Formats: sequence, structure tokens, C-alpha cells
Amino acid sequence: MGSAVAADSTDFSANYYNPAGIVGSRNVSLSLAYFGADNQLTMNGKDNNVLDPHGLLGGLVVPGKLFGIPFAFGIATYIPDDGLSRIKALRQETPRWELYNDRASIVFIAANLAVRVFDIVEIGGGVAFLATTRGEFGIRGEAILARPYESKLEHEVNADLTSLRYPQVGARVKVKDLGFVGLVYRGETKLELSIGARLQGTVNAGLSVPLTYLLESKTFDGFLPQQVALGLTFQKIRNLKVNFDLTWVNWSRYVSPTAQTSTSLDVVLPPGLGIELPGDTKPTKVIPPQFEDRFVPRVGIEYTFGFGRRKKVYGEEKPAVQIPLRAGYVYEQTPVPDQNGVTNFVDSDRHTFSVGSALVLNQPFSALRGTLHLDAYFQASVLPERRVLKANAADFTSDYVAQGTMLGGGVGVGVDF
Repeated sequence: MGSAVAADSTDFSANYYNPAGIVGSRNVSLSLAYFGADNQLTMNGKDNNVLDPHGLLGGLVVPGKLFGIPFAFGIATYIPDDGLSRIKALRQETPRWELYNDRASIVFIAANLAVRVFDIVEIGGGVAFLATTRGEFGIRGEAILARPYESKLEHEVNADLTSLRYPQVGARVKVKDLGFVGLVYRGETKLELSIGARLQGTVNAGLSVPLTYLLESKTFDGFLPQQVALGLTFQKIRNLKVNFDLTWVNWSRYVSPTAQTSTSLDVVLPPGLGIELPGDTKPTKVIPPQFEDRFVPRVGIEYTFGFGRRKKVYGEEKPAVQIPLRAGYVYEQTPVPDQNGVTNFVDSDRHTFSVGSALVLNQPFSALRGTLHLDAYFQASVLPERRVLKANAADFTSDYVAQGTMLGGGVGVGVDF
């Protein structure tokens, strides 16, 4: 439904779209899904090999009552199945599809708590976790240039997968029998990547030369801007939902991913050798990206067909089999300004169309008094041609044309007990 569900989501996905929605779940629900995408993003007709993300999604919602007040606890996760983290540090003039290359390759976990007050107001919030990497390696010993296989070297590698946290809060208000209004805030987070190296020992080239080399590189491997989403869902007509979301995305706080690298070389040369060593590297002068804030509209629609005899589920009469048909559209204006200078953050506007359906079985057998549902969806994003004309004819990349398509889909299964 084009992710236009800030006022409508009540299953495990509400842990992202609107944590207040989990209290709308009538019973314990468990879901598991698989997602995959194929990205064809090009410059001057050549594929840039942007990452094709795929992985497992899942979650749990547990509702209940405390002192007569309805509440719910929810948890959701996304785990890429091709690794738990990726490390990348590029020079700032290197072209990259910055907004898409790593966003779906990071472990995501969210935990939320929601309550309902006055029967029409739902409030929820919690914390989302993202995984980032810090690493270092070291080499020490003696390197024998004439007989390298006889060198006596030891190495050590350490890498830590650590978590970053950001808050998310939301609210839903029921508007009589028309539907719901939702409001969501998601905090900002930066995934800092830190790599260090230390080489210490001696180089034997007839003379024994002690040396120490230090390297430290820091960058931001991912940036998620803070967002505020307002959602509306119209549910007055039986079996029909019409949703609209408008999200403000704070791209103007975007931090450049350019690596800040420093090195230091300390060598004790024999006297009279007459060799002049290079100095330490100069720090990179990072050019501010100057991304711009954007409003992202989303529209979704769902109509549900029912078949078979009616059964009572959670106090409501429902057909034995339901098949919802869904469709959605999203327009995302690129936040990236014209790249006519040194930097090359490649991007274009994005139009996303989505369709989906499900097979919902109400009380399919006696041991399951709730529902069993099988879901599937497909989406296609079109990024129209964008021409970049460089101000300097001798630029590192010269002029280029960027465009592409992004195809994605997923399947899932869920049980409401």
C-alpha cells in the first residue's frame, strides 16, 4: 500500500510505521516474511552494481490489559541474509548512489510499548536499534625483503558489531466510524564506521630499520534522517480502506560519508643514508552535502473480498476466507542538489508503484481460533533520467546521465492466535 499505513498498521509492522498501532491488535500475533530487491541503477548506461538487498523480516505483538487499560508490547526485526554489516569508505569525488547502497543491508530491531486511553486514543513508543561496525588490525615483527617467506610477522584483527539506538513515538486517534488519524516521529541516527591499523616492527634490507605506521579512518556508513509522518485512513465503506500519508524527512542534516583519514609514519633511518621520507597525510577537506528537506506523499488502497460461511473471530463476524487486494504509490523528490562540483552523490526523483494481496483464513481449524494469513507484494520504482553537467571540464568524473529502476517483492506468513 505504498507504506501509507501510519494510521492503519496494527500488526508487527507497526513497530516501524507507528508504534501506537500495536495496541490495535486484538490478540497475540506472530509474523515471518522474506524480502528481496533487484536494483538496476546506471550512469551513462553502465550499471553501478548497487547492492541488491534481501533478508528476513519478522515480529511479534502481544496485547493485554493492566488495571483495565489495554496495552500491547511489540518487537520487529530485519536481518539481511548476506552478512550482518558492510564496510565501505569512499573518496568524496567517487560517484555513489548514496541513498540506496547500504540502507537495506543493516540489522534492524525495534521494541515498543503502546496503550489505549479514552477508547479512541492510542499512544506508543520505543527504541529502534541499528548495527554498525568498528574494527582494527595490527601487524608486528620483522619483514625480510630478500627472503620474504622467512619473515617473522604476527597479525591481529578485531571487529565489533555494535548497536546504535534512536527513539520513535506515535499516536492514533479514532475519528468516529470514519477511520483513524496517525502521527509518528522517528529520530535521527548516524552509523559511524571506524577502522584503525598499527604496523610496528623492523624491515630487514641488509640493514635493520625500525618503523611504526599508524592509520585511522572514520566515516559515516549510513545516515537515517529524523522524520515526522501524518497518516489518514478512511474505513467508512465496508471492506474498503483508503490511506494517505505525508512524511517530512529532515535530509538537510545529512552528514557527508567522506572518510576522514590520518596516518603517521615513524622510521629510524641509519645515519648518512640520504633518504627523505614523506610527511603525514593532510586531512581531507569535506564539502558539505547540502541536501534539502523533503515532503514525501504516499497513497494506498485496499479492498477485501469475502467467501464462505461466516465465522466469529474476536467477537466479529467474518467470512471463512478473505482476499484483500492492495495497491499504492509513492513520490520521493530527490534531496540531492545538482552535483556540478567535486562531489558525486548520484540520485534522481523516485516514483514507486506497489501491488499486493493476501489469503486470510479465519479459524481454519479447531486448534486455531484466530486467523492464518499468507501475504505477497511486488513494487517497482522508476528513477527518471537526471543529467549532471560539471562546472569544470577537467572534473574527475565529467558529465553524466543517471537513471534506473528498482524492483522488489516479498512473501510472508502470519498467525493471530
